[in-house]
Amino acid sequence: MQENLLNKTELVLFDLDGTLIDTAPDFLLSLNNVLLDNEKHNLELADIRHHISDGSGKLIKVGFGINESDSKFETLRSDLLKQYKKNLIKSSCLFDGVKEMLNSLADSNISFGIVTNKPYEYAKPLIDSFNELSSSLILICPDHLKSAKPSPEGILLACSEIGIDPMKTCYVGDHNVDIAAGNAAGMIVISCEYGYGKKKKKIGKKEIRIDHPIELAKYIGK
Repeated sequence: MQENLLNKTELVLFDLDGTLIDTAPDFLLSLNNVLLDNEKHNLELADIRHHISDGSGKLIKVGFGINESDSKFETLRSDLLKQYKKNLIKSSCLFDGVKEMLNSLADSNISFGIVTNKPYEYAKPLIDSFNELSSSLILICPDHLKSAKPSPEGILLACSEIGIDPMKTCYVGDHNVDIAAGNAAGMIVISCEYGYGKKKKKIGKKEIRIDHPIELAKYIGK
């Protein structure tokens, strides 16, 4: 039944962090640099991995144990973003199997694009550092939208710009906001269990869960 849902797929839209690229190591490095500057203890990858997709503010909360009401919060968040811009492509890498998965889509003449909540100034240079992502037809970031995910605005904009019906598109992501956005757009959603997000139970018949990128080829492509 699930396989039949994807028979007419012409376009696959992907989330970025936790779906195509493992950016956690560079976020950890950046956060630990800010912690060190403030004489705090370093964190381990396991401490922040499930918070990567929640944004820089969440990482400050985890690292410093403070919230937005703290007078230092915005300064620390700004420091983290400055560090991250310096460390953007130091250790980030494609998840195992992403290259093969994208090759499978290409072999089946299925296009792909990227719709992310990562701001353009970080997303574009990160994507450009991977030749494997050079065939992406579009990059949609919050900078281009009124509402980021979980709104479906970015996904629907990508479909419109590329000229492919959303009903012939599926969205692939690792976080609850990705699942919600894909569902709101009315398309099939591929939920990446290997990513960062802690996802809720399946909601609806149009959600398929995968444990490895190459599993996407079971449903789309060869």
